[in-house]
Amino acid sequence: MSPPVPTLRVALPVPLPQLFDYLPPGAAPPGPADVGRRLRVPFGNRELVGVVAALGEVDAATLPALREATDWCDETPLLQGELAQSLQWLARYTHAPLGEVIATALPGPLRRGEPLPDTHAWGWVLTEAGHTAAPRLRAGTRPARLAALLSSGPVDEDRLDETMDEWRTAARALAKRAHAERVPLAVTPAPPEVAPGPMLNASQQAAVEAIRAADGFASFLLDGVTGSGKTEVYLQAIAHCLAQGRQALVLVPEIGLTPQTLARFRARLRVPVHALHSGLSDNERARVWAAAQRGEARLIVGTRSAVFTPLPQAGLIVVDEEHDGSYKQQDGIRYHARDFALVRAKALGVPVVLGSATPSLESLHNAQAGRYTLLRLPHRAGEAKPPGVRILDVRKRLIQDGLSPEVLTGIGQALAAGGQVLVFKNRRGYAPALLCHDCGWTAACKRCSTPEHRTPMTVHGAGRRLQCHHCGARQPVPLACPDCGSLALQPQGVGTERLEARLVEAFPDYPVLRIDRGTTQRRDALETQLARLGEAPGILVGTQILAKGHDLPQLSLVIVVGIDEGLFSADFRASEKLAQQLIQVAGRAGRAHRAGEVWLQTHHPDNALLQTLVNGGYHAFAHAELQQREAAGFPPFAHLALWRAEAKDPQVAQQFLDEVRRLEPAHDTVDRFGPMPAPMPRRAGFQRSQLLLSAAQRAPLHHLLDAMVPAIHALPLARRVRWSLDVDPMDLY
Repeated sequence: MSPPVPTLRVALPVPLPQLFDYLPPGAAPPGPADVGRRLRVPFGNRELVGVVAALGEVDAATLPALREATDWCDETPLLQGELAQSLQWLARYTHAPLGEVIATALPGPLRRGEPLPDTHAWGWVLTEAGHTAAPRLRAGTRPARLAALLSSGPVDEDRLDETMDEWRTAARALAKRAHAERVPLAVTPAPPEVAPGPMLNASQQAAVEAIRAADGFASFLLDGVTGSGKTEVYLQAIAHCLAQGRQALVLVPEIGLTPQTLARFRARLRVPVHALHSGLSDNERARVWAAAQRGEARLIVGTRSAVFTPLPQAGLIVVDEEHDGSYKQQDGIRYHARDFALVRAKALGVPVVLGSATPSLESLHNAQAGRYTLLRLPHRAGEAKPPGVRILDVRKRLIQDGLSPEVLTGIGQALAAGGQVLVFKNRRGYAPALLCHDCGWTAACKRCSTPEHRTPMTVHGAGRRLQCHHCGARQPVPLACPDCGSLALQPQGVGTERLEARLVEAFPDYPVLRIDRGTTQRRDALETQLARLGEAPGILVGTQILAKGHDLPQLSLVIVVGIDEGLFSADFRASEKLAQQLIQVAGRAGRAHRAGEVWLQTHHPDNALLQTLVNGGYHAFAHAELQQREAAGFPPFAHLALWRAEAKDPQVAQQFLDEVRRLEPAHDTVDRFGPMPAPMPRRAGFQRSQLLLSAAQRAPLHHLLDAMVPAIHALPLARRVRWSLDVDPMDLY
């Protein structure tokens, strides 16, 4: 009998839950040092880049059926150690193909098989000819000034940026004459020089000492009211980590928070801070990833995907605003960055700090159960006082473009006193719907509506354009009603554009800046917008982007309009999201020497949620909500998995999930709900159905999914629908 033939077991970025066997390229036999290396392989009529996940062997009889890999992309393993093991854990937990998980974790150039980018710092140096020619350069010219800077040795480009304007033009001129050349410089991480900051209060000091004292893995929930100085605690903990020669990773929920966080960290820690977020180019992200893998990047600040950063010398992981829903990836591999950060911290043996003024109910439950160490910051830092909160009953009041007369008067008084005002409305656009006043017709999205469930298109451009916020479809506003021909088409409801227009009209002498997705798409757009306002009196109109961690010291009044629609949602997380949103946006007011006020404009002033928040605060709400969740069997007292299916034909999606349910082995500890149409049954032309699984314990749920997933790929209908599995879904839509 012939001996087995060793093979490479390759993870490929394809939606199949398996590894693929290949013969190694060339004559060299495979070995353990090949695990984690990237290579190019033929796959059907394509060539793909995969990662060796394991070594295998096949019987010699099957050898003719195996294909040989094309070539290696790496001399040494790219993925190894903790990160490789954590990605394997993520693939098992989400029941996703390992190849797709790895592709999600790698920056674009590395996914495509490009070499690990060079992360040298670059500088300029005079050549021998340059030293000889320097005295003859005309005094005062840029080449002469640059030559003087380089006369004592190489100078890195960052330093040249700081000391000389338009030095690159001079460098090109010197290089053209062979008087200067660009050279790589060795990267030597400098120890942090912590600039003096505000004096810590007792609660902050206790939190910093607890984090510093952690020996190995420890999970902390830093629960601090808005303005309590959580960032100062992060800075002190990070400085301690860097002083030990370790790496720190800080996750923030939004790109808009990154520039502000970077500037503050750079000013206080005086070390290079590397950013990782979707606003960077693929090459920029690959450079940061490579610098972190080589241990050169000591402090990395990024959004959700930064959780995949290699940390060979890890010392600390921080997740700021840990409650934020943007940490959950809603398509592709549906991971939660906060939860994966906890997994990585445990594997790395380092502390992880989850910070929030409004912790998620899951995190509060974990703290109550002793799985997290709770660190409380109950008071605002410095002399700042919590804002006063007023519920403004607008029943039977004249409301114009979403604002009552009292609100307009209050805004005018705050501006006259030199303060800034934030008008918060979590709906972008001009108006949520377009209505015919004569016959009742509404503009609905043709791709997302059904006869039973119409999805209105949002009015944009002051009534000139319609856009669906679900599928992106756009069309001009019709000149007349398509049903009755009437010209009485009226925008219904209020969005940020309509509020902006009304406030510009009401307060023409003050700047009015709108902050929503439409105005912050460009790189650093949010930072630029806030800089325009500066410390002068003015008005900010915005969505939840403004509720996330921004420090606005001149803000004295926050007006929250249109909260009523969030009070009666069918989503079991709706009250938690609304409570977090209200507390976070209220926390923007009164963060410095100015006293702050928050006005909640509502038609339901006696609503239990509002009264609990105003009179008892977020923790009183959370305590009551956790009791309701436990009684109803919702997370964190249950663990969910949601199958979603989409097809052009609604019967196909429903039939597919019927077959999925029949695949489920009998399991008394897992409840099943559905298949049923999704709450939004149609989107972008696809009919949508879903099947929900719920279990009191994680293990039975995952055992069931382990049995189901391989069989689902074999179903004939699986090729006719778009389907996905979401473990721990955040939204049941």
